[in-house]
Amino acid sequence: MESEYDFSQRKRGAIEPTAPGKNRITIRLDDEILAWFRDQVHQAGGENYQILINDALKEYIQQRREPLEDTLRRVLREELKRIG
Repeated sequence: MESEYDFSQRKRGAIEPTAPGKNRITIRLDDEILAWFRDQVHQAGGENYQILINDALKEYIQQRREPLEDTLRRVLREELKRIG
């Protein structure tokens, strides 16, 4: 170990650069939510709980999106009931 270090050429920020298509954010989650995701990762033998949270959010979004065709069918059915 050196007795003195030169940090004059260092840059502030993350050690690992953020991958393209990803953003570094700060988010507050309930303790039990975070514990559940960490436990799931632990039971699966490792990996990263943040990936699991990201995957869960993607799945939620995909389930919430109603395809246009389904939306049109639903609206048409409602209108036919209303006028029929």
